Amino acid sequence: MRRTLTTLTAAALAFTLALPAQAEEMDLDSVVATVNGQDITLGHMLVIRAQLPEQYQQLGDEVLWDGILDQIVQQTVLAQDDRAEETKRVTLSLDNERRSLMAAEVVQAIANDAVSDDAVQAAYDAEYATAELGKEFNASHILVETEEEAQALIEELNGGADFAELAKTKSTGPSGPNGGELGWFGPGMMVEPFQAAVEQMSVGEISAPVQTQFGWHVIKLNEERNKEAPQLEEVRADIELKLQQEAVQNYIDEKLGAAEVTRTDRADIDTSVLSNMQLLEE
Repeated sequence: MRRTLTTLTAAALAFTLALPAQAEEMDLDSVVATVNGQDITLGHMLVIRAQLPEQYQQLGDEVLWDGILDQIVQQTVLAQDDRAEETKRVTLSLDNERRSLMAAEVVQAIANDAVSDDAVQAAYDAEYATAELGKEFNASHILVETEEEAQALIEELNGGADFAELAKTKSTGPSGPNGGELGWFGPGMMVEPFQAAVEQMSVGEISAPVQTQFGWHVIKLNEERNKEAPQLEEVRADIELKLQQEAVQNYIDEKLGAAEVTRTDRADIDTSVLSNMQLLEE
């Protein structure tokens, strides 16, 4: 048994030593292929991986490794071809790409600096803690086709009829079987005539007939309450995005204000030149 364990240990050690270098031992400059002596590095592959559309990002690393490396090898072979030349289109494209990438680095840095727990909390407090968020309403309704039907229902209700029972038997709306209950809603969540009527009602009140594109409504306001602020974590992502957008725009405005910028006046040129793609081929 001791010999068997020793043999297995030795075999395992030999296998471990034979393994290729692991990913964590590689860096951006690690060469993963050469084409006619030209190196392709892990860094080249990572940049392409980062730019892949979302659906491809979900593929496994083994699949992506082969696909990305094949693409770079093929492009390198073609770029080395005698017919490959750095035309004006290529030079200008490289200028644009470098400018865009450099600008994106600045934007990302500004965006990262804009978000902190203190900044998020302050923005949350400013928007929700002391703000008047308005009211929410809980109402029921009975929907019918004509004003006459709606008025007849109001007379029945004034005579003591049960609102929920009338809704179940008379309403043509989808909430009818539930007694006409609509649940809680805030400003702007209902069509305008309905919303306007509810906002003018008192709790327990029955409305006059209200017309919308769906028909005629008889509305009962069951309850109202002050709208509660959402929890911080519910809106954190929105607050962070807003902070980042504001920080980036403010920084751009500041830099532009300090920069010396000259522009060609549009009135002084024929702007149709922007469609003259033939210039790129010259």
